[in-house]
Amino acid sequence: MRVFVAGASGAIGRPLVPRLIAAGHEVTGTTRSEGSAEAIRAAGASAAIVDALDADALRDAVERATPEAIVHELTALPERFNPRKRDLYDATNRIRREGTGNLLDAARAAGVRRFVCQSIAFAYAPAAEPVVMDEEAPLNLGAPPPFSEGMRVIAEMEDMVLGAGGLDGLVLRYGWFYGPGTYYGEGGSMTADVRKRRFPVVGSGSGLFSFIHTDDAADATVAAVERGAPGVYNVVDDEPAALRDWVPAYAEAIGAPPPRRVPVWLARLVAGKMASSMDVQPGASNAKAKRELGWAPRWSSWREGFREAPR
Repeated sequence: MRVFVAGASGAIGRPLVPRLIAAGHEVTGTTRSEGSAEAIRAAGASAAIVDALDADALRDAVERATPEAIVHELTALPERFNPRKRDLYDATNRIRREGTGNLLDAARAAGVRRFVCQSIAFAYAPAAEPVVMDEEAPLNLGAPPPFSEGMRVIAEMEDMVLGAGGLDGLVLRYGWFYGPGTYYGEGGSMTADVRKRRFPVVGSGSGLFSFIHTDDAADATVAAVERGAPGVYNVVDDEPAALRDWVPAYAEAIGAPPPRRVPVWLARLVAGKMASSMDVQPGASNAKAKRELGWAPRWSSWREGFREAPR
């Protein structure tokens, strides 16, 4: 199959491209820099240097590639995760709104039949049950800033993909990424914060995080290109992790000192309203992705992944 990967030089794009090629697909990957284009070519794919916000240039790139499937992995996250910055997600929100629209328009113009789109599994609203078992559960549209606008854009993006006429749209809600090129990877801002004891266990530490290693996320994406009905799939590991459990385990895995514990009110002074949501965040189940995509994570738990998986 001819596959067009938008965002081929990102944290998922880098492991995804060689996996698609190994599975027998012909790949074109986009990037905005010549240096990244060379890496894409070195992996065995064709490279298209294009900005997804330039609708005409993107349409030309898609038409030249003549893909049968498009994978949308476009983001524009800052190097450092700082929840107090109100513009934290502005660039990514624009990519998810305008870039997704441009990519869908290009897909329809080129006769593409399958469209796989990156989303997030930590967008669910606090729920009665600690783990969200059903992808139909509501998103957290009432999240505090700077996440409120991001959640609205996520919902809008997913609706665009799932409602795109003439396309089989699949939305992959990835968990919190760890692995090379992520905040939790070597050199990432979260790694630095944990090493300096700047990421504490907040309150009871009962909020749940669903993680996924970037290699496992890439494998799930290959599966979604090849099979599965249109719809939403959580791409997470098997064990949603309580904050009080995973932060100490992660600190130990990277050779950092144990984290501090702080009350919610104190954390809010440092991290803003986001600190309150950390105590009520639900986890997500991967049952549907396992059942319908025939996929399972190599790193079934963050416990082993933090210690053993590539960083």
